[in-house]
Amino acid sequence: MILEIVIILLIIGLVFNLLGSIGILRFPDVYTRLHAGSKCATFGSIFTSLAVVVYGSAMWYTQDSMVYADMVIHTVIAVICLLITNPTGAHAIARAAHRSGIMPIRAVVDRLKEEK
Repeated sequence: MILEIVIILLIIGLVFNLLGSIGILRFPDVYTRLHAGSKCATFGSIFTSLAVVVYGSAMWYTQDSMVYADMVIHTVIAVICLLITNPTGAHAIARAAHRSGIMPIRAVVDRLKEEK
């Protein structure tokens, strides 16, 4: 039962990462590529990490080994760091692109445009 859950979580994570990779290759400008890359990579990493947590928790419960407890704790810490750094990095890249004058392809209104 646990193995099926782990496999399902891994497949979901791989699908998100695949869609993010396709989005990076196919989308027209830096903003939509950034959106595809950051969102899909975050969700893909969360689901694959969740598979590790489920597997590690099951093995920790059945074998009572602290190696699996360490694996679960490190994975949870990695997911927390990912949730903090990925949106921050995407925001910084988008802000730098906007400040350097790269405009979205289909922008109607630029509310961030500074008056000089």
